Amino acid sequence: VQLQASGGGLVQAGGSLRLSCAASGSIPSINVMGWYRQAPGKQRESVAVITSGDKLTYADSVKGRFTISRDNAKNTVYLQMNSLKPEDTAAYYCKITCYTLTVNHYWGQGTQVTVSS
Repeated sequence: VQLQASGGGLVQAGGSLRLSCAASGSIPSINVMGWYRQAPGKQRESVAVITSGDKLTYADSVKGRFTISRDNAKNTVYLQMNSLKPEDTAAYYCKITCYTLTVNHYWGQGTQVTVSS
């Protein structure tokens, strides 16, 4: 399984960005896709997660501003980020957790989001 993320960039505070992450390979029907972020000097944290049954989970810091969605036909997960703040600046990573007889985690490469004040 491979993940390809895109959509990061530089935006002013209050602006919007949309991240995309396409998964390829053998993707089981039961899976969880999500976005995580890591700012310099900080631990990686969960931003938003969506299950194959469309159950959503958001970090408190992004609730009401970010929206995660997925297109199962394209094995793609999106993160719409609105009302961006400087504290949202980080490298954003997508992840898929695949549930078969075992549980496997796969990460995409990071995409940088920089929000200027």
